[in-house]
Amino acid sequence: MERRKVGILGATGMVGQRFIQLLSNHPWFEIAWLAASDRSAGKTYGDACRWKLDTPLPKHIAAMTMQPNVPEGTVGELPKIIFAALDADIARELEPKFAAVGCAVISNSSAFRMTPDVPLVVPEVNADHLALIEAQASRRENGGKGGYIVTNPNCSAIGLVMALKPLEERFGIESLFVSTMQAVSGAGYPGVPSLDIMGNVVPFIKNEEEKMQEEVGKLLGRLDGRKIEMLDAKVSAHCNRVPVEDGHTECVSIKLRKKATREEILAAWNEFLPLQGQHLPTAPSQPVEYDDGVDRPQPRLDKMRGNGMAATVGRLRECSLLDWKFVVLSHNTIRGAAGAAVLNAEVLALLGKLDKLDVAVTPAVAVMA
Repeated sequence: MERRKVGILGATGMVGQRFIQLLSNHPWFEIAWLAASDRSAGKTYGDACRWKLDTPLPKHIAAMTMQPNVPEGTVGELPKIIFAALDADIARELEPKFAAVGCAVISNSSAFRMTPDVPLVVPEVNADHLALIEAQASRRENGGKGGYIVTNPNCSAIGLVMALKPLEERFGIESLFVSTMQAVSGAGYPGVPSLDIMGNVVPFIKNEEEKMQEEVGKLLGRLDGRKIEMLDAKVSAHCNRVPVEDGHTECVSIKLRKKATREEILAAWNEFLPLQGQHLPTAPSQPVEYDDGVDRPQPRLDKMRGNGMAATVGRLRECSLLDWKFVVLSHNTIRGAAGAAVLNAEVLALLGKLDKLDVAVTPAVAVMA
């Protein structure tokens, strides 16, 4: 597949840095455009960004000039594909502007996740929901060649629904209780002050419980024409911040609509291979991995399974209140953020939804000093 030029909006933040890390050597995509806040425009990326990841900042990326964070004013051609890593309030303003000029906006923001015509997608779970982009006004008003917005879920919801999807398919879900232990990297940089989190647990993350409860319903819901019928199940979430660098751990109790044995549940996870044979560069070969260790999964040991894109499940046992309980772990800034958006873009490419975009922006001319 010919490499497509892509842009990253919000490129200097932690999720933006993950995008750069994951896309720098991607076989299908080539980083050609970077933007962040107004104060970054005109600087090199190396000057605008405090690189915090454990791999070196690529030299050619460090030398790139940061562009304005709006479609107009870009020096050179605006890429048709924009990966967005923005705070919700900023995303609510900027993402529709890029969709309106014809870009495919692959967003990590929460701003439009629950908008009825915006797909909220984990490809292994509900790739068919991508059909919703055809209902978006920015898409329809340009003869089916216009831009659109696609979102990935909250970092704590992604690992959870990957573990739930094979159970929902085989047995149905009646009710669900989940308590999270979420890594500090989920709060961005500088995130939670060290004196607040070291040796501590903070039992509150703003809007997190509401996001989990709503998003699970949409992710596991059914596409009916141009709307999503939400999953008919009760979901209760407790969300906690813990002193772990990367990796969200979640303790889950579940009541199934159809009784299932331990062996049947393990088979559902082991046989869950929805993207097999599609050869997507970022997709894990086994999306849900079960570890039968008595003390697994653990963030330090298991967060990078499937190159950080798999969900690891363990400790399956009977629950005295519901039916079954287990623990699920996923990498929150790879599978839960940038990697999820990259995988969404790969599926869109496979479906041909990145081919016929008509970007209507006249590029600005660079002025030599």
